[in-house]
Amino acid sequence: MKKVSFGESITILVIMLIILGTAVIHFGLSPQIPVLFTIALLVFWAKLRGASWDDIHKGIQDGIGTAIIPIFIFILIGALIAVWIQAGIIPSIMVAGFKLISARFFVPSTFVVCSLVGLSIGSGFTTISTIGIALFGMGMAMNVNPALVAGAIISGAVFGDKMSPLSDSTNLASAIAGSDLFAHIKNMMWSTIPSFVVSFILFWIPGNSNGQMSAAKINHTITILQTHFTVSWWALLPIILMFVCAWRHVPAIPTLFINILVTVGMIFVQKPGESLKSLTNLISEGFVAHTSDGAVNALLSRGGITSMMGTVSLIIVTLSLGGTLMQFHVVQSAMEPLVKRLRKPGPLVTTTILSGIGINLFVGEQYLSVILPGKAFRPAFQRMGLAPLALSRILEDGGSVINYLIPWGVAGSFAAATLGVPVLHFLPFVFFSLLSPVFSILSGFTGVGLKWAKQPQQN
Repeated sequence: MKKVSFGESITILVIMLIILGTAVIHFGLSPQIPVLFTIALLVFWAKLRGASWDDIHKGIQDGIGTAIIPIFIFILIGALIAVWIQAGIIPSIMVAGFKLISARFFVPSTFVVCSLVGLSIGSGFTTISTIGIALFGMGMAMNVNPALVAGAIISGAVFGDKMSPLSDSTNLASAIAGSDLFAHIKNMMWSTIPSFVVSFILFWIPGNSNGQMSAAKINHTITILQTHFTVSWWALLPIILMFVCAWRHVPAIPTLFINILVTVGMIFVQKPGESLKSLTNLISEGFVAHTSDGAVNALLSRGGITSMMGTVSLIIVTLSLGGTLMQFHVVQSAMEPLVKRLRKPGPLVTTTILSGIGINLFVGEQYLSVILPGKAFRPAFQRMGLAPLALSRILEDGGSVINYLIPWGVAGSFAAATLGVPVLHFLPFVFFSLLSPVFSILSGFTGVGLKWAKQPQQN
C-alpha cells in the first residue's frame, strides 16, 4: 500500500469527523453504530488502496490491545460499585455528605472534594466511580442539574488525576517529553491553577443559586438511606484501604480486587445468611434498590459487570477505528507537514494542543493523545529551544484532560456510563478540561510560564 498523502489523510479525517459529529451530535445516536460505519468505510478504502486483510486485522488488534487493561479495570469497577452500594458504603458517604456539606454551596464543594480525592489516589476513573457516585446521588436529591453535578465531579477528578504524582497519565506525559516528574507537576501549575480558580468561580455561580433544599427533604432522604442500608463509620474501611493502596503504589487491578474482597466480607458480616448465588448476581447484574422512595431507587440501582458492557463495546469499536488509522499512517501523515512549518512558540503550542484534541477525536484514547503528539512535536520543541517541561505540560493540557469530553472516548464513555449522564450533556460544565488548553495556548503566545532550555538547539 502506498504512503498516504497529506491531502488524502486530511480528507479522510474530515469525512470521519462529519460522520461521527452528525450522527452523535445532530441525530443523537449512540456512538457505536456511527463508529462501526466509519470503520467499514476505512476498511474498504484501505482495501482499494492495496492493503492486505492481515494488515487491516493487525490495525484492529493493535488498537484494541492498548485498552485491554482499562477494559478489565472497568469490569472490576462495575463490580465494585455494586458491592459498595450493597454494603452501605455509598449510602454512608451520602448521609455524611448531607450533614457536612451545605446544600447552598454543593456544586463548588463537589468540585473541591473530587479534586482532593483525585489528587490523593491519582485516578480519575476511581474518583468518579466511588466518591463521585455518592456526590451525584446527593445532587440528584437536592434537585441540582445532573449535567452540572457531573461536570463538577469530572472536573475535580481530572484536576486530581492531572496533578497527582500517582497518576498514569501524568507520569506518561513527563516520560514522553523527557522531563522530571515533580518538575513537570510544578510547571503544570501555570495553566492548572488559573483553570482551577476560574472553574471554581464558574461552579460557584450556578451552585450558589440552584442548590437549595429544604431541611424536611434532607431529613427524609437520610431516613430512607438509614432505613434500607447499613449506614455506619465502618464504611470508611474500604475508602481508607483505597487511599492506602494508592500511596503504596499498588496498581489499579489488585487495588480493586482487594477492595471488592473486603467489601464482600463486610456484606457477609452485615447479612450472615447472604447466599453465594445472590452475591454473584449482585456482582454480575448490579444492585437494585427497593426503597419507598422512587428517586433513591433510581439513584442507587446501578453497578455490576453488565452495566459496563456498553462502555466496553464502545471502547472496542473506537480503538479498532484508531488502530486502523494508525496502521495506515493516516494520523501520522496529517501531522508530519505541520511539524516542519512551525517556527514560533505560539503556533507550535497551539498546533500541539490541537493535535492532542484531534487524536482524542479520531482515536478516542487518552494515552495515544499524549504519546503521538509528544513524539511528533518533540523535535520541533528542541529545535526552537523550548525545554521538555514546556512540551510535557502541553501534552497534558491538550491530551489526557480532553478525553472526558469525547462521546466515543475511553474516559468520556466511562464517565457517562458510571454517572448516567450523556457526554454531550455534561460537556459544557466540565470547565476544568475546557479551560486547560485555553490557558496553555495563552502561555504559548505570551511566554508566561513557558520554559526554555538553557542551550537552545540550532537548525
